[in-house]
Amino acid sequence: MRLPPVAPIIRAKLGSTPANGHTTFLPQIRKLVIEYCDNWPSSANTRTYLLNHIEDVARQNSHVEVVVRQRSQKEPIIRGFYVNNRDKVIPLNGLEVTQIQKKVELLLDSSGAKIKPLKKTVQSTTEAARGIWSGLHAERPTL
Repeated sequence: MRLPPVAPIIRAKLGSTPANGHTTFLPQIRKLVIEYCDNWPSSANTRTYLLNHIEDVARQNSHVEVVVRQRSQKEPIIRGFYVNNRDKVIPLNGLEVTQIQKKVELLLDSSGAKIKPLKKTVQSTTEAARGIWSGLHAERPTL
């Protein structure tokens, strides 16, 4: 007597998706692109920064892909690509080397989320006001 074929057992995924928590931290930036021109004077400080500091930045942030590209006849920029499929672009023309370092740190520490204006002082899931509780209008407790 032959047994009918058995359907395969589908197992649940044994791993979990990584998320930020108290035991792990996932940096939000995944790629850092620095673009400069080899000839323009506005890229001089960017070239100095690349020669002296970019290796240290790449070594300290091994989770980030650091790309240096030539952008002929254009102003220097730095662009950060994030996990949430967004990017931030900062122009580097007219910045000193220390200011460029601060902009790189700003992109490395940023989450890539869109900037939201905080016009309201209180954020709530329910928008309607419920009134103010007053002890004068409450029922007296019975003992």
